[in-house]
Amino acid sequence: MNETMIYILEFAKKILAIPSPSGFSENVIKTIVEEAKRLDFPVTLSNKGNAIITVSGKTDVVLGLSGHVDTLGAMVKSITAEGNLRFTTIGGPIWPTLDGEYLTISTRSGKEYTGTFLSTSPSSHVFKDASSKERTPDQMIIRIDELVKSKSDVEKLGIAPGDFIFFDPKTTITPSGFIKSRFLDDKISVAILFGLLKEINDQNIIPQKTIKIIISTYEEVGHGASHLPHLDEMIAVDMGCIGDDLSCTEEMVSICCKDSSGPYDYQIVSKLVKLSQSNNLAFATDIYPFYGSDVSSALRGGNDIKGGLIGPGVHASHGMERTHVKALENTLSLLLSYIKAK
Repeated sequence: MNETMIYILEFAKKILAIPSPSGFSENVIKTIVEEAKRLDFPVTLSNKGNAIITVSGKTDVVLGLSGHVDTLGAMVKSITAEGNLRFTTIGGPIWPTLDGEYLTISTRSGKEYTGTFLSTSPSSHVFKDASSKERTPDQMIIRIDELVKSKSDVEKLGIAPGDFIFFDPKTTITPSGFIKSRFLDDKISVAILFGLLKEINDQNIIPQKTIKIIISTYEEVGHGASHLPHLDEMIAVDMGCIGDDLSCTEEMVSICCKDSSGPYDYQIVSKLVKLSQSNNLAFATDIYPFYGSDVSSALRGGNDIKGGLIGPGVHASHGMERTHVKALENTLSLLLSYIKAK
């Protein structure tokens, strides 16, 4: 494994360990800004907290590359009379995969408490429907790891509606090259974009176009890159889908031709395909029926851009996600060839 791939994996582990559900991204953005500055690239912040990193190119034509650091999550909705928590969803996690998962509750005073997501029928020795009950926020609670018996006990801890809830990402990198974690969507792509910055530095690359790398903070709730600096074209680097009626695998870079927001720019998609072919990359072109990207929100926000979408193949998206180091290598290689191409 080369130096850049080791860097990507280490940076991915670093940012995956920083909780950042949509609306709570300030801490991870601080790390993004620090790393961009360490690599000697100028970085600015938008009012809503997106980081924008600039790489000077040979022309004034501007290419945007985006990845998002916000993740799925939850928020305290209410406190039950028994001292448990009801919660509301941030983004769209697959709730059955969260039954029994560990979590952290962050209060506005800065205190943190651990807990567990559970069904309201959590024991097979007590509830006949323990196995069959639907796992949805309405049928689940949070058990707090504190000696609480009532709503007032919980309130005394400083926990209140509106407090953020962080899921344990459980990040693991296997000897066989698999990366397993919640929130590979899209922190693994952000790490790839930083690998691209490292390669630009190490190889003294001057891109054909000036590049603006947008690290967005509200993608999971639909408006991550809705307002942009001036761009001529934009490629979202986000997870590639794997599953029925799709061609992508965990070793490939996925090129999305169309998602729920409509077709991506034909010229950009065709260029991505040709570059993948000429560089002998493992890639797939696919259609994502239940997907939207930062390019989708940018177009809905009225930005006059051509858009594309690529990313490493990720299995079990919005659940216990997994990809492979080969997918990272193919995605990075496609990005490098794209920024060099006229």
